[in-house]
Amino acid sequence: MPDQFHPPLPASIEETIDMLGKQDYLAGRALGTVLFLALKMKRPLFLEGEAGVGKTEIAKVLSKALGRPLIRLQCYEGLDVASAVYEWNYPAQMLEIRLAEASGLTDRDRIEADIFSERYLVRRPVLQALSSEDGRAPVFLIDELDRTDEAFEAFLLEVLSDFQVTIPELGTIKASEPPIVIITTNRTREVHDALKRRCLYHWVDYPGAEQELEIIRRKVPGCNVALSNQIVAYVQKLRTLDLFKNPGVAETIDWATALTELDRLALDPETISDTIGALLKYQDDIARIQSSEGTKVLEDLKSEMRAVG
Repeated sequence: MPDQFHPPLPASIEETIDMLGKQDYLAGRALGTVLFLALKMKRPLFLEGEAGVGKTEIAKVLSKALGRPLIRLQCYEGLDVASAVYEWNYPAQMLEIRLAEASGLTDRDRIEADIFSERYLVRRPVLQALSSEDGRAPVFLIDELDRTDEAFEAFLLEVLSDFQVTIPELGTIKASEPPIVIITTNRTREVHDALKRRCLYHWVDYPGAEQELEIIRRKVPGCNVALSNQIVAYVQKLRTLDLFKNPGVAETIDWATALTELDRLALDPETISDTIGALLKYQDDIARIQSSEGTKVLEDLKSEMRAVG
């Protein structure tokens, strides 16, 4: 029976958007629709987009909103089955073998059956995700899949097809209820079409000015209205430049927080130069903004705001 700790899945697109909004995640109708369908159809949701646009946050918000555990598989180059799925506790197994030998136990089959039991199995994120708590499937976040190689991607395809893995010593372990799967990628390489076909797809873009302003209002409530407007307008302009790495929503929040902590009421060249490290993370980008180009962006911004005012 659903309760306050285990809420039911949303029954409509509007409920999905409202569920995210209650966790301070502002979603447009397109994202709300694909997320609702992914939950309804029990299909993995494949989220693609630039770093910092809020893809990972969707899984975290789902976990909180639905009262389900979040299991995160952080992908990286060289990720293998032992790190992602399971491995055996070899030190404990060796200790058990020595204790068995010391006690005079010589039945190899019995010893093997004992050391290759659940007691010595170390469950990694994939295997954890296939194990429901109290009959409620967890939220399984496969983060930055594009960082892995094609071999692991092929293995993951098999897991997502049947939501099961086979452990030679124990047999096949199958999920009683498929987990809610969120896959993210920053598109540093193309993910194979076969895996994408198993998923529903959504491109997560940078928010528009109005949406980003509302995010600042919710995440940095101490930031005054005038400064919030300037911050958002400035960041939106920076994203139109040919920067090595555009600032994401997380960086906008960090910058607004930093300026609020410094009791700033408006942007000026000195303030931008002193705090730009909260917004941009690459020296070449910082050097551009600390030069006359950054000053011009601010001047253009102020001219536009005066014209509107």
